Amino acid sequence: MLILAPCLVQAQEALRNSLAGDAAAEARGQQQQSQSYTFKSGDFLLLITPSLEMDWNDNVTLSKENTLQDFILRPLLEFDASYPISQRNLLQLNVGVGYDEYLVHNQFSALRLVSGSELAFDTYIKDFWINVHDRFQFIEDPAEQASVAATGRYGGLDNMAGVSNTLDLQDLVLTLGYDHDNFVSSSRDFDYLNRASELLVARAGFRLHPRVTVGVEAAGSFTTYDQAFLNDNQGYSGGIFADWKPGSYFQVQAHGGYSAYLVDQTSQVITAVDQHTVYAALTLRHDITEAVSYSLSAGHELRLGTEADLIEDSYLRPSIRWNIIKDLTFSTYLSYEHGNQGHANQTGAIAETYDWLGTGLSLSHPITKNLTLTLKYRLTLRSSDVADREYAQDLVGLRLSYRFE
Repeated sequence: MLILAPCLVQAQEALRNSLAGDAAAEARGQQQQSQSYTFKSGDFLLLITPSLEMDWNDNVTLSKENTLQDFILRPLLEFDASYPISQRNLLQLNVGVGYDEYLVHNQFSALRLVSGSELAFDTYIKDFWINVHDRFQFIEDPAEQASVAATGRYGGLDNMAGVSNTLDLQDLVLTLGYDHDNFVSSSRDFDYLNRASELLVARAGFRLHPRVTVGVEAAGSFTTYDQAFLNDNQGYSGGIFADWKPGSYFQVQAHGGYSAYLVDQTSQVITAVDQHTVYAALTLRHDITEAVSYSLSAGHELRLGTEADLIEDSYLRPSIRWNIIKDLTFSTYLSYEHGNQGHANQTGAIAETYDWLGTGLSLSHPITKNLTLTLKYRLTLRSSDVADREYAQDLVGLRLSYRFE
């Protein structure tokens, strides 16, 4: 239920991508052991999950005044496929393909590839774990991007392909990763964001205890834009991290260090200014009981902007899942971000300080063994020192999903 992370690439994105890859690989291994399936041929498993959702949105264009309302029909088909090439080599594909049909304002209708879509291959060679992956999504939902306002179309195709190599020497774990990221905007208004980025990450973790790992990390990003509106840049970050797992139901990860962006004067509009800041991130996951679990992430970062070269922001994202009533899953979440964009640029960019809040809940109930009904609500509020970039949006949805098992 957490708000999706921004598509925009940053120096810390390489670090987060490495951690996300580790978590995804662990989840793939657990899923392979107990995966349901629609079709099976030998060791090949395929699960198909279709769903149909109807949403009502009271402010499609994220406007302060003259808001547009619409009903949105969202059919979706999800595929989860896996094939163990050997006992230690796993090939897996997770993809969700859908379409968002706006029934009144059809100009906002668009294809959707859900976040988390991935083609991945894990292999082990002695003490080396090698993960080759391609992670991709195509989503248009401007309310999920804190720095965006006054538009009904924002998003596009974000494709990140790369490889991660991990050497596990028991007391020492070394990780080296590389990703190539391409972003292509689906809206002509934001095609100046089309770009290519190279991401590098290196981490060295020392196991002080079977449940405690500490280490150092470094990352770099090199971004080139297709158009001369935003400036090309190189991002660098370095710091320390700690990972504590006191039990199988509790995990804490902390990161901190220094981040800097060197900005080239490639824009014909915006003045290039180098920026730097301290970065920090805390992630906590806890399954209190089988019925109640929660997660929390908080941090401070410097990342690529939408209306300016860079955004410096602080964020807080807690969520709670409640299963205290039989056959009823109740989830709540909140996401808050305070950001500044464009203040470092002397000319050409929007200079803005904003506060963005997204909160919501969902109720899921299994109608039959395979058919589930979900009711959801989302509220998004944005305040800004630029008056016409403030808005409020309500979204109510009803979803039916079926697992072909």
